[in-house]
Amino acid sequence: MTENIPHEAWILVLAVIAVGVLHTLVPDHWVPITLIARQRSWTRAQTARAALGAGLGHTLSTLAIGIVVWLAGTVAAARFGAVVSMLSSLALIAFGAWIAIAAWRELSHEHDHERTHEHKHTATALTLVLGSSPMVEGIPAFFAAARFGPSLIAIMSVCFAVSTIVTYVVLCTLSRAALERLHLGPLERYGEVLSGALIVLVGIAFMLPNL
Repeated sequence: MTENIPHEAWILVLAVIAVGVLHTLVPDHWVPITLIARQRSWTRAQTARAALGAGLGHTLSTLAIGIVVWLAGTVAAARFGAVVSMLSSLALIAFGAWIAIAAWRELSHEHDHERTHEHKHTATALTLVLGSSPMVEGIPAFFAAARFGPSLIAIMSVCFAVSTIVTYVVLCTLSRAALERLHLGPLERYGEVLSGALIVLVGIAFMLPNL
């Protein structure tokens, strides 16, 4: 499958791997998972599953943008990607606000018996919000790969998926473990409220460049 692919074309493979890693390092991708994992006392496996879901969604949304490139052209795809990025930021703001408001309302009483159910809903929401944001920066590499045939595009898609998902999982699990050692004293009671507020701020920060 790879014997007909020129050596210079492999530069495109390295490019999408690099962009997949570097793009995922941007805080609006992994910080929300880390904060919620810490506040909800998720296990490493639960954190990894949430990161895996977000990484998979991120990969699929990016490849969907790639399809738009073929159907509508690069300019239309760029505009579509900007709209999706804006909507993703708004969804992140809404998610953070939901977490903060719900936590504030529950400060007066605990709901430990609801934690498992709560985890599933929160993890699903995170997957949908974070996974819906495409990596528009990598689309030109896929566009350039078209002349080398479907084999190269398939390889690039797999490499992009692996690099993105692995970066998501490693970042989230490591940062979650680091936050576990951080104790805020009296502020711990308001930790989930503060986490939600911080997620809102992250969403706002990454929405402003799209305005």
